[in-house]
Amino acid sequence: MPVLSVRLLGPLAISRNDVPVTLPSSRKLRALLAYLALAPHPVSRSRLCELLWDVPNDPRGELRWCLSKLRGALDAPGRHRVVTQGDTVALDLSDCLVDALEVSRAAAQGIGTLDVDRLRALAKLFAGDFLDGLELERSPHFNSWLIAQRRRFSACHAAVLGRLVASLPAHSDEAIAHLDTWVELAPFDTCGHLALLSNLAGRGEAGAAEQHLASAERLFRSEELDFAPLRAAWQAIREQRPGSSPRTHAACLSTLSPLVATMPAAPGPVEPSHASLAVMPFVEESGGTRGGLADGFTHDIITRLAKLRDFFVIARGSVFALAEQNIAPEDAGRRLNVDYVATGTVRSPSGRLIVSVELVEVRSARIVWAETFERRPDDIFSVLDDIGNSIVSSISAEIETVERNRAMLKAPSSLNAWEAYHRGLWHMYRFTQAENEQARHFFAQALQLDPTFARAYAGLSFTHWQNAFQRWGDRDRESALAFESAGHSLLVDDHNPAAHWAMGRALWLRGEQDGSLLELERAVDLSPNFALGHYALSFVHSQSGDPRAAIGSSDHSRHLSPFDPLLFGMLGARAMAHVRLGQFEEAAEWALKAAARPNAHAIILAIAAHCLALAGRLDEARGFAAAIRKTRPDYCADDFIGTFRFEPDAVALFRQGARLIGLN
Repeated sequence: MPVLSVRLLGPLAISRNDVPVTLPSSRKLRALLAYLALAPHPVSRSRLCELLWDVPNDPRGELRWCLSKLRGALDAPGRHRVVTQGDTVALDLSDCLVDALEVSRAAAQGIGTLDVDRLRALAKLFAGDFLDGLELERSPHFNSWLIAQRRRFSACHAAVLGRLVASLPAHSDEAIAHLDTWVELAPFDTCGHLALLSNLAGRGEAGAAEQHLASAERLFRSEELDFAPLRAAWQAIREQRPGSSPRTHAACLSTLSPLVATMPAAPGPVEPSHASLAVMPFVEESGGTRGGLADGFTHDIITRLAKLRDFFVIARGSVFALAEQNIAPEDAGRRLNVDYVATGTVRSPSGRLIVSVELVEVRSARIVWAETFERRPDDIFSVLDDIGNSIVSSISAEIETVERNRAMLKAPSSLNAWEAYHRGLWHMYRFTQAENEQARHFFAQALQLDPTFARAYAGLSFTHWQNAFQRWGDRDRESALAFESAGHSLLVDDHNPAAHWAMGRALWLRGEQDGSLLELERAVDLSPNFALGHYALSFVHSQSGDPRAAIGSSDHSRHLSPFDPLLFGMLGARAMAHVRLGQFEEAAEWALKAAARPNAHAIILAIAAHCLALAGRLDEARGFAAAIRKTRPDYCADDFIGTFRFEPDAVALFRQGARLIGLN
């Protein structure tokens, strides 16, 4: 079959076996081809009409004409690439060479994982801006999409060049050519300038480096950006000992990066060992403008993320100031020296509210998370609150996952405090005694490196809490250590929700339920999006508090964090609450969901066994009892009841269930 190639990076072009395929002159047709090529799912015809046509006489007729021309250009005998099914349209380009899709796949894989040959091949794909020269009049939805794609692929191009330069022999001609392109493409990327200066110095071209430095300084000053750190970095390069062996670009950047780390436009100290995030102002897609609903929504998300205190969140003044200058989000991320940038659009077509969000890792230009939320705005403020909850919780969870996985790839001896903390989280969520001890070790390492790290104290408290709860150590001693670590966390940062969460759980271990609930309520007051706070409230209420409140808190915690590593606990707490309400069948169903989680431990299996027994599902209950006794042969109702703090009525119910399946 002939090889079909589609070029989107540069002026759109199609070729078959290197022979150009002629397309009609219609700009809408080209826009349709590009949009469908990048769409991850089939697109409805109504969406395509809304995207490309400004209410013409017959938008669907024009769409049909465009699709017929695309079939002529893309289809081959026995191979239909334009796929229509019902009211949807899609392109199947799986057997074609599409430059933008190649770049997208590489970004998803991780630019940093690619070898030199793959990087060279990717760099050659960039023949210009995405859909160079193609804009549509009176098509604001498409133009907003086009601008976003151009930003994304420009950032990918810069990431490819940066990684390629770092992978090439120091001071090579090929490296200098890529550096020139990198600096031209991303003129405010301090790493690009630093790499170029280092390369020129290594080649003995100090005069050329000085000329570049002066030109770059004029550029930075024109944008009112601080240039002093880059000048200091150049001074450090020049002061290297004469005759010393040339260092690679990567080594040079590693040595000098502390000097450049002070270059964000936003004033104030930024600790480079913590992840950082900029939330760029959301855009009203109805014209590519900002303001009103979108700006208010952005303010709300920034505030909520800051309240989590998981990572550094750039203040709204800085991101809005950059947006006013029409700075692209990825470029803004580099100027602000942050690790992640979140962007979004808001549109309101005919009785619907649609919010689309992307979270991008700045250095690799990789899309870490993307989602579209669609609601009917019966109560606009309630809907925005609901969508905001999902966005904030998802961003926090995705950044934590990326940071955890990155920390696992580093040698333990090379970890900084932030990385050691996330290494601890990785082990903590395995929920075994050995892994819990590894987690304790890494949290302690993080605190040695940074004694002011409140979340690391909360993590350390969690490991002692697990030892007490699971009976992996002396319960009284581990409870005391959990309380002590939680107290340190509060002393370091009384406004951190994780500190109050840790203290609330520690007080529960000590039997101080009222104090526990006060601390947990304080945690969710500080940050309403703190899913673990809502889960802990559910956990405490499910045993001896208000069982209906337990169900509500369980549901809310799962809504905030639907893939949480502690999801089994959220489900198990709801199951125990249903038992206290006499709803045994509901309890059994929720307990089964909890036990089905891949990291569910023996106590969760015990919840399932007791709930199933009370529901009269004895064979299933005995199966769980047998599974528990494979690892804990003497396990009985006293162990189960002693683990929790049930009211007398609940104790009687669970003992009744245990007798039915021989766990008494």
